[in-house]
Amino acid sequence: MLMAQKDPVEPDIVARALAKNRLGVPSVVFFGVAGAAPLTVIIGSISAIYAIIGSTAVPIAYVAVAGILSLFTVGFVAMSRHIVNSGAFYSYISHGLGRVIGVGAAFVALPAYSLMQIGLFGLFGSAASGILAAFGVKAPWYMCAIAAWLVVTVLGLLWVDLSGRVLAILLVAEISVVLIYNAVMVAHPADGHVTFSTFNPAPLLTPVVGSLLVLAVAGFVGFEATVVLSEEAKDPKRTIARATHWAVLLAGLLCSVSAWAMTVTTGPENIAATAAEHQTDLVFFLVGKHVPAALVDIGYLLFLTSVFAALLAFHAAVARYQFALGREGVLPSLYGRTHPRTGAPLAGSITQSVLAIIVLSAYAVSGLEPVRYVFAWLTTIGGLGVLILMWATSAAVIGFFARGRRRENVWRAYLAPFLSFLLLSVVLTATVIGFGELLQVDGDSPFQWLIPVLYLGVAAIGMGWAAIMRAARPEVYQQIGRGTDGKVSILQDAGFAKPLHAQEPVGARGYPY
Repeated sequence: MLMAQKDPVEPDIVARALAKNRLGVPSVVFFGVAGAAPLTVIIGSISAIYAIIGSTAVPIAYVAVAGILSLFTVGFVAMSRHIVNSGAFYSYISHGLGRVIGVGAAFVALPAYSLMQIGLFGLFGSAASGILAAFGVKAPWYMCAIAAWLVVTVLGLLWVDLSGRVLAILLVAEISVVLIYNAVMVAHPADGHVTFSTFNPAPLLTPVVGSLLVLAVAGFVGFEATVVLSEEAKDPKRTIARATHWAVLLAGLLCSVSAWAMTVTTGPENIAATAAEHQTDLVFFLVGKHVPAALVDIGYLLFLTSVFAALLAFHAAVARYQFALGREGVLPSLYGRTHPRTGAPLAGSITQSVLAIIVLSAYAVSGLEPVRYVFAWLTTIGGLGVLILMWATSAAVIGFFARGRRRENVWRAYLAPFLSFLLLSVVLTATVIGFGELLQVDGDSPFQWLIPVLYLGVAAIGMGWAAIMRAARPEVYQQIGRGTDGKVSILQDAGFAKPLHAQEPVGARGYPY
């Protein structure tokens, strides 16, 4: 007796599109702000900036960077109203600067976001190991990191709205403890009075501004994850625009106010020395004198969940970049398929998980210190790649609207994108020049120049691959960066001949995939 066969045009294992209409503005904001990991930045990065740079201008530096990225966001979200694609930067650059440069950008995006996510495992493992040690449990950092890896791997294959709910719970708790800590610090000012001198913009005109802005920009990396979720958002043309603006504003507000609150309770003249002494324990030291020990313990725990939330957000971003590239033929078509029940990008999620466990295993065997060599190095290297993408995207917005404003006003189409391109050019130049200092390597170290050169190399490889596609597969080349708007689907040859809009709904929740 022969088994009944399925309709050949119905996808039985995977589907072509990401899960539709699952994310509203709050969920998308959670992904963006979680990617920026405000509590991680406040406890880790801000303390380090005060200790290393020794400048009291950290609060105004975060305000300045929030302003630059707000300008960038104006053109960025204006373009998002005309392009709905989970490839985000890659897709936008393809539309604005051409397909060849777009594929080059994609080859920069993949290692950049992957390294950002893997680097965060080092911080998570180190923090979790320390917390467990306080309870008398000895666990090496890499075992804690692997435990987080397992949970992220599973959530990466589940419904994206489930991941969004997880992020929502963690982020609300995280922001709540930040607000409480800030209120406590401001309520106990040094010398009995509150000062706003650290918001004085004068230090931004000194030579230290380059290092300050570079380090502050790193605290925002992740907000752009909102656009990566455009295909899964409800009414994406409005949802993504609102969510991206909110993600930048919330991250900027939390970081700048927190940096200011630290100077209030120590006094601006004492913040650098205090930060150098206590480092990542700075905030807990400052509030621990005025709050119950339980609230400090909660802060340590939420610091851990903040890092986990960022791990989950970056995993989603990497997987969806690979999905966009697979769907359009830049990567093998396997990457352009999703799970029929969960709508998650299968191959991209699994690939990132495999890469992460390989790198973590290598670091575990090497015995290198996780915070410096896993977290600091990999996230800084990845952050440079994301900054390159922001800079190229700001140019792409200019190129896109130069061919027509598409009913956008002059501010959104021309002025804001041009200003953000100029300002990001300054920040990127400062980053490349001082990259060795950011990695804290010696002046003669090849890492002073190697990483920027490697990014140029992978971009050149991507551009070369696009040129090959243009000559060998022109019909697929034409689809690059076009997402679901592409007229030619590379998956039709694999048995998905039925148009997406004509497919019958399949999956547990009846969403059209």
